[in-house]
Amino acid sequence: MKYLLFIGDGMADNPVPELGDKTPLEYASLPTFDALSARGVLGSVSNCPKGLPAGSDTAITSIFGCDPRKYYTGRAPLEAAASGIKLNPGDIAYRCNMVAYEDADKPFGEKRILSHSAGSIEGDVSDEIVTALFSDPAFARAAAEAGMKVYPGHSFRHIAVQSGARAEGLKLIPPHDHLGEVIGPLLPSGNGNAPVLEGLMRLAQEILDHHPLNERRRAQGKLPANGVWFWAEGTAVALPSFEEQFGHRGGVISAVPLCHGIAALTGLEPVHVEGATGELDTNLENKVAAVLETLEKYDFAALHVEAPDECTHNGDLKGKLQSIEWLDSRCMAPLKAAFEARGWDWRLLFLSDHKTLTSTRGHDGDPVPFLLYDSTKDTGLGLSYNEKNGLLGPYYPDGAAVDMKLLFGLM
Repeated sequence: MKYLLFIGDGMADNPVPELGDKTPLEYASLPTFDALSARGVLGSVSNCPKGLPAGSDTAITSIFGCDPRKYYTGRAPLEAAASGIKLNPGDIAYRCNMVAYEDADKPFGEKRILSHSAGSIEGDVSDEIVTALFSDPAFARAAAEAGMKVYPGHSFRHIAVQSGARAEGLKLIPPHDHLGEVIGPLLPSGNGNAPVLEGLMRLAQEILDHHPLNERRRAQGKLPANGVWFWAEGTAVALPSFEEQFGHRGGVISAVPLCHGIAALTGLEPVHVEGATGELDTNLENKVAAVLETLEKYDFAALHVEAPDECTHNGDLKGKLQSIEWLDSRCMAPLKAAFEARGWDWRLLFLSDHKTLTSTRGHDGDPVPFLLYDSTKDTGLGLSYNEKNGLLGPYYPDGAAVDMKLLFGLM
């Protein structure tokens, strides 16, 4: 038996007026998933424990069977692990996003944040800009005084590590949940380290706003990467062995460091794919090939696709619908055909980690629908895959306790 975990990041949603009050999952054409759903089990699950942030960090940690209430210290340490960054006692890791602030003659705290990803900035350009920032004499001096180093992430996602600072009480806000809002109330707060981080963010905006690389981006009609945003703070983390928990080995195919970090910390293989961007233009065919290669080697593979989430954050409803339909036509359909051609018996758990709402462009921790399919069984369910039908089946309030057990038939 082969086992596939398939996560469509942020694809679950609430009804959207522009879609006739249907959700994107209801509106999209999903013939392959609907055919599997008709023979499988539909239900709903909560992957984001109450009291913790509703995001991929808590949700995907849950999906892989690691209770965030026990293991979660923040998103950045998971992403640091994906890059082999070692955190020492007393270190704090942060996500350091390249962001776009509005071009307006206003004080820093009155500016609005337009994009959490600097307009889905190209990875090589993002690396060049953040390297230029930390090499600037004034910023390099301020960063050294703060005990901070940066590790370029080859996308808008970089990792910053600060030594000798306090994380207790620190409050940092995810930028993607507050697009279009004035940043003053969103700036770091909560302890004596907050003004240090805010000072770095203010200085970064001063240095980057008219940097030649950003003036070139403006001339090209692109958003500037005229700031950095620290969030997702956390200290060193250890996660339980996936094989010891569930008795299976495997690999994780994703474009985002979070998933590769969870893989590395649980003993799974992080699988890197050429052309995987985390955006709508990601190379899905290479991801499918990587799933098949992984399942030739192991009996478990996890496929994570970020595009539905990023499209929603960017206010791109058309892109969200397209990305969801491609999960079906360019991923699941060829995978199903390949499994059948190889004569494999297989089980699938298909789900969203959390909802990402078209109405707010932010995350939501409500339950999401799951599809459990076993090629050796036909439940005769006869329902298509969407949020509404998921509510007709079993509901599990704790994804960490059930998701992998459902996939591996351990319930």
